[in-house]
Amino acid sequence: MPLEIAQSTPTANSVAAFVQAHYGLGEVVESEFLRRSFNQVYRLEFANGRRVVARLCADRPRGGPNALFEAAALEHWAQLGCPVSRCVTTVAGDIAIQVPLPEGTRTLMLFEYLDGEMTGPETADIQAFAQGLAALHTGGKSYQGPKSAYVLDLNYLLLKPLEGFLRAPSMTGELRPKFEKLGLRLHDEILAMGELSHVLCHGDAHGQNNFIITNSEGERQALFFDFDEAGPGYLAYELAVYPWNLYPRMPDEEASTRVQMRWKNFIAAYRDRRPVADADLAAIARFMAVRQFWLLGEFAGRVPVWGSQTMTTGQLHRQVELLRQWELLQLPT
Repeated sequence: MPLEIAQSTPTANSVAAFVQAHYGLGEVVESEFLRRSFNQVYRLEFANGRRVVARLCADRPRGGPNALFEAAALEHWAQLGCPVSRCVTTVAGDIAIQVPLPEGTRTLMLFEYLDGEMTGPETADIQAFAQGLAALHTGGKSYQGPKSAYVLDLNYLLLKPLEGFLRAPSMTGELRPKFEKLGLRLHDEILAMGELSHVLCHGDAHGQNNFIITNSEGERQALFFDFDEAGPGYLAYELAVYPWNLYPRMPDEEASTRVQMRWKNFIAAYRDRRPVADADLAAIARFMAVRQFWLLGEFAGRVPVWGSQTMTTGQLHRQVELLRQWELLQLPT
């Protein structure tokens, strides 16, 4: 009897051969498997020296990849002068190809290769990151291409992840109502904040999905990539992803003065380029908790691939305490 496959991991060489057959970019002379996360990512180099990043997309709790929108949004931003990693098309002009695998077909996309360093603690780098993100949001206002398959609203970011997360194998009868109450209380609190601003979001701008370089004018500049989570959504959520990444995500651990200063440098630099309404500022801390619920839902959705012990019951107990503390979290602005 054949075994059912949750998700296979093709080798870098096999991905290189598939790309070489479909993209007309010449011979692949070097290939490397970079990482396995929600998707699988590869680096390819061609005989002419060109390099690309190949992303083998995985189905997520939300559904399939948002490929048509992602490619169109990247092209829109690039045409406005925003430094982003654009989609590379096939010989036939397609934005993606379907790869047959034991678990079924999966979408493969190619993107321009970027060089640089991830956002560090230096003020100039944080400012470049924040101002680059502000430029994406300004440029996104004029986007008129294909609609996103996903909208980063409370249903997508909180309620659906919570629903899947509550069914996780490591969830217990004791923990389930605690998480449910926390999630629903957070949902109602955000709705009570009134009308919040929306932008075309990167969706995962935590400071490590961009590089910082020194441009030809000698200034620090942010280059953005990995727009798999992009879509229209809350500005407060988009701005919450960076402090969510900075702040300790263990109960009873307080953010250091250095972490708080990095956050203040970020939000000040962003506001130098785009205004942020008081209601959106107040909502950022609440959306840090939303981001944590989203992440827990993603982990629950990856249990068939990563295993149930990726998220143990002991870890879930600590998450309850963290989310309770974050209900009172205030960010310095």
